[in-house]
Amino acid sequence: MSARSPSILFGAALAGALVLAAPAKAEDTWSKLLDPAGLAALEEKIDPVVLDIRTAEAFAKGRIPGAVNAPHAQWRGPPDNAGALPSDARLSELVGGSGIDATTPVVVVHQGADARDFGGAARVYWKLMSLGVEQIAILNGGLNAWTAAGKPLSTEPVRHVPRIFEARFSDEWRARAENIERAIERGDARLIDARQTGYFEGRFMSAAATRPGTLPTAENLHYETWFVDGGPLMVDAERARAIAERAGLHGGAPLVSFCNTGHLAASSWFALSQLAGLEGVTLYPESVVEWTQQGRAVVNTPGRIEWLFLSTRQWLDGIF
Repeated sequence: MSARSPSILFGAALAGALVLAAPAKAEDTWSKLLDPAGLAALEEKIDPVVLDIRTAEAFAKGRIPGAVNAPHAQWRGPPDNAGALPSDARLSELVGGSGIDATTPVVVVHQGADARDFGGAARVYWKLMSLGVEQIAILNGGLNAWTAAGKPLSTEPVRHVPRIFEARFSDEWRARAENIERAIERGDARLIDARQTGYFEGRFMSAAATRPGTLPTAENLHYETWFVDGGPLMVDAERARAIAERAGLHGGAPLVSFCNTGHLAASSWFALSQLAGLEGVTLYPESVVEWTQQGRAVVNTPGRIEWLFLSTRQWLDGIF
C-alpha cells in the first residue's frame, strides 16, 4: 500500500460551468466543458458536430437539433472487457461516419442522468483526443441539462457528410499494464482508483474481473468527487484545481486513472487533465478487468469465504 492515505474522498460543494467568450474565432470561443447556454452561443458562431452518444432509441425520441448519433456502446470493447479499445478500422468508421475529421469542432452529449453517466462522454472525449481531433467539448449535464434550460429538441432527420478518417491512436494519454507494472516497481507514479470504496478495498468486484482488489500502491479518489454534490454536473476548472490540490495531486509525477473498465476513471482523467490542467495524466482504459485477467498482482483482497459471500450477495442484488 502507498504511504499516503488509502482513501482521499471528499465532496464537491460548488457548482460551476465554463462560460464562453464572445470572439467569433472557434479557438477563442472554445471551452472543454460547456453549459447549455455556452453550447447555444457556440452554435451561433461556428458549426460544431454535436455528437450524441445515447442509444439510438433515446436519440430518436428527441435530440439537440442537428445532432449526430454514435451510441457509446459502439465505442466500447468486447463483453469480456468493455474497456478494451475497438479496432482502428472501427474507430475510423465511427469518427469519419459521424462527419468528423481532425479539425472538426465536436461537442459530446450524453443523457446526464447522474455522475456515472458522464463517464461515457469523458471516455469518447479521451478517444477523440487520442485520435488527434483538435477541439472537443462535453455538454455538462448532458441532454437533461439542455432540456432543463428550456432549449429545443428535434426529431427531424439530419443529413451529415461522412469524412475520411484514418485512426492513428496516440498513447500520450494512455497507460498500458506493462508500463504501470514497471512504474509500481520504480515507485515513480501515482495510481488513482476512481471506483467506490468497496471495490477499492476488495469487498466487491466486477463480473468480468478474475479477483477483487486494486492495483498495488493505488489510492482511492471516488469519481463522484468531481461532481457537484455527487450529481450529474461536473465541477468547473477552478474547483477541479482546488480538489486536485487538496488531494495532493500535482503536475510532475505521472498520474494514472483507472477503475474496472475505464469508464468511471475517464471522468477523473478529464477533471485532472482537461479542467485542473495537470500534465502527465493518463487513463488505463482496460483497468482492473484486464489487470486481473492477466494475473497481475492486486492488494486488499479479502479471504475467500468473505469474497464468495459478497459475490453471491451482489449476484442476488443484480436479480432483485
